[in-house]
Amino acid sequence: MPTAAELDEAVRLLEAGQLVAFPTETVYGLGADAENPEAVARIFALKGRPSNHPVIVHVVDGADIGYWTDEVPEAAQQLIDAFWPGPLTLILKRAAHIHPAVAGGQDSIGVRCPSHPVAQALLARFKRGRGGIAAPSANKFGQVSPTTAQHVRDEFGDAVYVLEGDGVEVGIESTIVDLSRLDQGIGPVLLRPGAITAAMMAQVLGAAPLPPDAAAPRASGTLKAHYAPHTPLLLADAQAASAQLASLPDDARVAWVGRAPLVDQRCTWVQAPADAAAYARELYRLLRKLDKQGYTQLMFEVLPEGQDWAGVRDRLERAAAAFGG
Repeated sequence: MPTAAELDEAVRLLEAGQLVAFPTETVYGLGADAENPEAVARIFALKGRPSNHPVIVHVVDGADIGYWTDEVPEAAQQLIDAFWPGPLTLILKRAAHIHPAVAGGQDSIGVRCPSHPVAQALLARFKRGRGGIAAPSANKFGQVSPTTAQHVRDEFGDAVYVLEGDGVEVGIESTIVDLSRLDQGIGPVLLRPGAITAAMMAQVLGAAPLPPDAAAPRASGTLKAHYAPHTPLLLADAQAASAQLASLPDDARVAWVGRAPLVDQRCTWVQAPADAAAYARELYRLLRKLDKQGYTQLMFEVLPEGQDWAGVRDRLERAAAAFGG
């Protein structure tokens, strides 16, 4: 846990329009004052993020959500009561006084309340708990998200003040559900899967959220190619992976992340975690580790079906899509 002095320094920097990286229960965030468009622009510039790709506003537990949105629908309040603080982002109608920079120019806004104690301590101090911190993942746009303070330093060096914090328990980004179009008879719509599953939300709402549609608002981490390492990554079953190995040169070095090894001397087996929660916690750390080990190719075994696996499966599919997989 950071000291009071370190938290105070982070607050000072945020209020001065600078960037601060901090841990959440999902991944490390790259934070700026959500109501300062120049500060938000620094996030986009440092990450190399397109300015029309919205960021999520993080708020303290018990925050007045009505400050950020034109309305808090009953469905939103039900999800807040059930899952906040926690890894769930709600897309709501953006209040007119909130600058569109944080929303990628859209009339909607993403808001979530993180459960990590460091994030909550920071939010409670920032503007005395009445502010919001805009924070996408603290990495270059489209690449592997960070789950430790060192990952952030590896990415940005001394360019960002970093708060230390253990216990990034979820390991992949928050679930995102769109509630901004309820007045049009649309939604709730699941835009990005995560630790809060569609089944969990269905228990609260009485029905499962719908799949994304063409008119859904843009949301963080929903581009086809995302979360990608530098080393080419293939998502395949064991048979397809063996066929790919046969096409590679004799001096190739391949990491195979699967439930059982492949018989090939060029292939190093990394046993995949057995359950979805453990896999999610390990995924980005593993990708960053393998990316530094000089492999020609990373191969990940396709994941099981089922809602528990939907979040980590989504991240791996988008990572593979960056290489045409």
